[in-house]
Amino acid sequence: MFVTPAFAQGAAAPSGMDFISSFIPIILLIVIFWFLIFRPQQKRMKAHQAMLASVKRGDTIVTNGGVVGKVTKAVEGEDLELEIAPGVKIKVVRTMVADVRTKSEPVNDNK
Repeated sequence: MFVTPAFAQGAAAPSGMDFISSFIPIILLIVIFWFLIFRPQQKRMKAHQAMLASVKRGDTIVTNGGVVGKVTKAVEGEDLELEIAPGVKIKVVRTMVADVRTKSEPVNDNK
């Protein structure tokens, strides 16, 4: 009745270019997140894994709990034994090492 022909017309179907251009901001955000968040996190994780693999007897380390001690026993892939005071030794899970403070020279057991 009172509807004009301009209101009765349907919307135009979106073309392929409009569809792609609507996703460009989302793709841009994914790229930004990748370079600012995911890549640096992966680099830190690789560096931490390399640090854990290089822990050996005689190194002074800091655990995630803040305990500082000297490694007295380090078997590949297992727990570490730390000496936190003279005669006081504790076992620590290798993945809980936060930092290696000092690297020591390899210890010779054949003395």
